[in-house]
Amino acid sequence: MKLIFHGHSCVEIQLSDGSNLLIDPFITGNPVSDLISDEVNTDVILVTHGHDDHLGDMVPIAKKNDALLVSIVEIANFAEKQGISSHGMNLGGKHEFFFGRVQFVPALHSSGYDYQGETLYMGEPAGIIFQAEGKTIYHAGDTALFTDMALLNKFYDIDIAFLPIGDNFTMGPEEAAIAAEYINAKTVVPIHYNTFELIRQDASAFVERLKPGVGKIMMVGDSIEL
Repeated sequence: MKLIFHGHSCVEIQLSDGSNLLIDPFITGNPVSDLISDEVNTDVILVTHGHDDHLGDMVPIAKKNDALLVSIVEIANFAEKQGISSHGMNLGGKHEFFFGRVQFVPALHSSGYDYQGETLYMGEPAGIIFQAEGKTIYHAGDTALFTDMALLNKFYDIDIAFLPIGDNFTMGPEEAAIAAEYINAKTVVPIHYNTFELIRQDASAFVERLKPGVGKIMMVGDSIEL
């Protein structure tokens, strides 16, 4: 399994069978993305919540690739109306797909999408637990710190966790460091920072707050083999 960071909160997962997954495909309008929406190839898109900097290029990428959209049911319903094949889920639910096992877990945030002059309710924001090839990945989406994060450690031995540290819209570095203690992942990667001035943070200082060897800064385009 190979994980590639594409800036902000966008993470690509390449599986050994050739399957490709893309989490939170914010590309167009993302000043730090290394991707071009029209050139992305993927089989599955997973979306944590309905804000534009996460839902992003979901519609054009899914249509171009005939990709499956997996998300909270309100986002999945919106996708279906756009002609996209989707699988709706909700908080706490798990499902075995051809590419692996997905569970949507709570996140403390909001979720609404500006569409044709209206703000659409996009269901509850979520984090994602993804399991495949004997590995467990946690993508927290956008969230504040909350104590129930510690429950993830009761159910999962998490290999890598992607945690937002940008502050203002999500938890900041101090809170994310506590979240890392709760989750107890083998590796913690900071995301959702430095995309815009309002969420500028020192990722190195965040990593220093973690247990030695746990924190890993991924620059845009960097990859990790699990």
